[in-house]
Amino acid sequence: QVQLVESGGGSVQPGDSLRLSCAATGRAVRTYTLGWFRQAPGKEREFVGGVNTWVRGSGYFGDAVKSRFVPFRDNDKNAIYLELFDLKPDDTAVYYCAADDNGNSQSRNADDFEYWGQGTQVTVSS
Repeated sequence: QVQLVESGGGSVQPGDSLRLSCAATGRAVRTYTLGWFRQAPGKEREFVGGVNTWVRGSGYFGDAVKSRFVPFRDNDKNAIYLELFDLKPDDTAVYYCAADDNGNSQSRNADDFEYWGQGTQVTVSS
């Protein structure tokens, strides 16, 4: 079992950038597929991007942010990160990291991820 804790969110202005962090304990991140999701009030949870065990240094992406957000992992720190660029008000949401026991996954479906962090809030406003 792995435990995930997100951090790095905050309140920013449109056009700003952020780096979100997700620290893992209990198991090695390198054995999991890791994904980032977000959920805004009144909206469905949507996939942002993920990194599996064979995509090293980059990831696979959803359509929601059109590749403005880039996930990557650091196995030495046992963490996954999400770089957010050119933030827009519609990006306001709680951002979650999640882990899938299937290290070969390319899933964009939240139901395929067994472990979840508590989320970190990103608020984009002028």
